[in-house]
Amino acid sequence: MNKLFSVIKNIFSIEELRSRIFTTVGFLIIFRLGSFVVLPGIDPSKLQESASGIFGLLDTFLGGAFSNASIFALGIMPYISASIVVQLLGVSLPYFQKLQKEGDSGRKKMTQITRYLTIIITIFQSTAYVSATIPVEAILVQNKFLFTLSCIVILTSGTMFCMWIGEKITDKGIGNGISMLIMIGIISRFPGSIVAEALSRGMSQALLFIIEIGVLFGVVMFTVMLTQAIRRIPVQYAKQVMGSNLYGGKRQYLPLKVNSSGVMPIIFAQALMFLPAVIGLQFAENSDFFQYIATSFSNMQSWLYNVTFAVLIILFTFFYTAITVNPNKMADDMKRNNGFIPGIKPGSETSDFISNVMDRITLPGSILLAVVAILPAFAMMFGVSQGFAQFYGGTSLLIMVGVILDTLQQIESYLLMRHYDGMMKSGKVKGRSI
Repeated sequence: MNKLFSVIKNIFSIEELRSRIFTTVGFLIIFRLGSFVVLPGIDPSKLQESASGIFGLLDTFLGGAFSNASIFALGIMPYISASIVVQLLGVSLPYFQKLQKEGDSGRKKMTQITRYLTIIITIFQSTAYVSATIPVEAILVQNKFLFTLSCIVILTSGTMFCMWIGEKITDKGIGNGISMLIMIGIISRFPGSIVAEALSRGMSQALLFIIEIGVLFGVVMFTVMLTQAIRRIPVQYAKQVMGSNLYGGKRQYLPLKVNSSGVMPIIFAQALMFLPAVIGLQFAENSDFFQYIATSFSNMQSWLYNVTFAVLIILFTFFYTAITVNPNKMADDMKRNNGFIPGIKPGSETSDFISNVMDRITLPGSILLAVVAILPAFAMMFGVSQGFAQFYGGTSLLIMVGVILDTLQQIESYLLMRHYDGMMKSGKVKGRSI
């Protein structure tokens, strides 16, 4: 406990770090307050209490802003979609590949393209949001066209403001701003969910509730280990004589993350999981097979839903790892810096070796990621409420763990730069990449 108080004291004794933390908290408060400001012309009392399906997933990420029909109803999600599109274009189109190699100027151009694409996506999503999710009885404006147009302008402005907040947090605050906004939306629901679960269990099932908390703690620890797990490949650097000094000759390690794709495979798979249900509903009246498909994929607890979801996550993990991890570039960088893997020739053999290692660690990593993704379904099967079960795994838990660890590592870097002890006894956040 003394260690904890000492770390907190050291954190707030660094002026720059203290300023960044307060700035981050201030922007997050503004973001959360905006989530409760309802769009003009809407009666909040007649809105649907909760969203389901993909809308429920979005509502979770946005901390209830989606179901509240707030000015931040779309939040930062259009920007995430635009970023994914631009990232995929960077793999497939030569123009974007060229921008990636241009350094800061290229990144600025890609950022600008992402912003323009965000506006376009937001306009389409806001139109769909107004027409599909807001009940007719909740609209107070008689002129439907004027109401829709005003909502599109406000929702687009709200998304751009959220994007600005995220960029300011990244620049002036602590942690990744965009990820912080998603995390705060998710974590804002945790206190209400845990209280609701405790009340539903009551005193008669208090032991069962304690067991649920213990299992949740274990799942979080497992997710942390999965997020931080790395495979270290030894790299030897040749000795070089520069003037009168001798450089190199030291053995270092190339860290390869077991789960290098992060949460992206789950997001991709989740987006596709709604297609079978939609297609099945279209033909359910004339076919027992399509009726079965529609029923199965509408139920998150069905075996067909979970098996398909797990398989898609495994496939997307290999796909996303293949487009984000470049063994050839790693091998070229090592060769350029006179580094080599002991027993492996530099060049193509090094690239093949790294590729084989990535394949071997990606398979168990993808399987474990799929297990984490379907854990909420198993939690609901054992009687855990849906609101509380979402914290047992899935996208929500992975985002929270990833963002919190990244933020803690940044805070620790400030402490170590000022010659303070780190947040652990060893002086390092355990398990972080070298």
